[in-house]
Amino acid sequence: MKMVSAVIKPFKLDDVREALSNIGVQGMTVTEVKGFGRQKGHTELYRGAEYVVDFLPKVKIDVGIDDAQVEAVIDAIGSAANTGKIGDGKIFVTELSQIIRIRTGETGPEAV
Repeated sequence: MKMVSAVIKPFKLDDVREALSNIGVQGMTVTEVKGFGRQKGHTELYRGAEYVVDFLPKVKIDVGIDDAQVEAVIDAIGSAANTGKIGDGKIFVTELSQIIRIRTGETGPEAV
């Protein structure tokens, strides 16, 4: 089992959710986050004063999946979140040692 975490631009969330739904992913966790990468933030003008925005708003998506779905999930997120511009985000894949569904007590792939 794997945990796929993606940090994407907020306006791409609906596209990613739809792409994941189309390949059979049944659930995800979405968190509003802030961060920066190579784009290093940007400057904005507010009431005549210029200031630097170091941390840009992003959305983090976490999806627990079976090993067989990893490549399909990566492809779906990558194609749906891609704008071709700097700051599109990152996808991280980590190993999950155990998943437990609280309501039923199911464990492993059945709990996904």
